[in-house]
Amino acid sequence: MTGLVIALMDELPTMKFDRSRSMQNYIIEMTNIVAKLQTLGIKVDDSFLVHFILNSLPPEYGPFQINYNTIKDNWNVSELSSMLTQEESRLKKQGSYPINLIGQGAGKGLKVKPNKFKKKRAHAKTP
Repeated sequence: MTGLVIALMDELPTMKFDRSRSMQNYIIEMTNIVAKLQTLGIKVDDSFLVHFILNSLPPEYGPFQINYNTIKDNWNVSELSSMLTQEESRLKKQGSYPINLIGQGAGKGLKVKPNKFKKKRAHAKTP
């Protein structure tokens, strides 16, 4: 095996959805790795990729994973992508989707101002 094949085969099972990009872009990234492997002669079954994607999801997707495992139909990557994109939107609307604030300029310029009311009240005379 070539070094590229080994690198791609190592990358695929260790990928995790970390919310740094959209679910759709994350799945596209995974399918691109599979496409590169296929051009190098390594066949990755669609159902295998579906399980890689499901296993790479963070804990808030637990109910989604349980539902998938209880249905009798198996989805292809396109169907899974559509369903996960809907789930991502639902989680964001529900407010149970953690927001990643790490990025350019995140946290800069945040200053905590002392509460002037508390200072005045502490020095006020009580009757």
